[in-house]
Amino acid sequence: MLPTIRIGTLEVTRLIVGGNPFSGNSHVNAELSEAMRDYFTTARIKETLHRCEEFGINTMQMRGDSHIMRIVREYRAEGGTMKWIAQTASEFLSYEGNVRQIAAAGADAIYHHGTKTDSLFKEGKYEELRERLAVLRDTGLPVGLATHMPQVIEYAEEHNWDVDFYMGCVYNISRRDRVSSAITGIANSDEPFFEEDIPVMYDRIRKTNKPCLAFKILGATRRCQSQKTVRAAFLEAFREIKDSDGVIVGMYPKDIDQVRLNCGYTEEALGLR
Repeated sequence: MLPTIRIGTLEVTRLIVGGNPFSGNSHVNAELSEAMRDYFTTARIKETLHRCEEFGINTMQMRGDSHIMRIVREYRAEGGTMKWIAQTASEFLSYEGNVRQIAAAGADAIYHHGTKTDSLFKEGKYEELRERLAVLRDTGLPVGLATHMPQVIEYAEEHNWDVDFYMGCVYNISRRDRVSSAITGIANSDEPFFEEDIPVMYDRIRKTNKPCLAFKILGATRRCQSQKTVRAAFLEAFREIKDSDGVIVGMYPKDIDQVRLNCGYTEEALGLR
């Protein structure tokens, strides 16, 4: 197994497989999102998860929607053992109901959807965010707060919000107001992926005592021009975060064995090869 960190009582590998490709959420354009949906049948999603296990990943980060909950159920019934960090699904009419469903479906940790976090934060609805975190805490699971904005983590730390971990996107795609494609049904494109955001989020992660999970380190394909650029992004990520932090990477192994390669870059970054 790859090296691990602790999130609350949960032991997770420092590389976690992300679920955006499984849900057809490319953050690029409608064409790539549709290609991901076509490729990732239920069988291929489960195959990818088992491949991740084979190479030492013990944790998956995926949405808490009906589609994913069904796949998690099948995957585990077939012997899958990876832990599930579940994202609240903001398209559900009842937030509390969605949280109860996620807990009942066997999530090992739960976190507040980053796009919704950023929207409420920019509207100044801090108390509503605290109340939503309290709903997560009632599940008894480790609680996380996801965001694309470094200032959210800074504010939450200053005001002692009740979270066990943060998920920080290295690109502040909430520079502009946006709504998740899971809610609109329309693929997000032309999002603000600016390279100058990357060191800002890494700096915020280092200043935060709680464990953080950095995501979109590959810029949703924007840093995937070659395996050289992919490797460089992995080396940068693990160099810039704390030893108590991890990285989440979505994998789309249609044309290349991304699981094997990404685990190899992680091992290299951590001095294991």
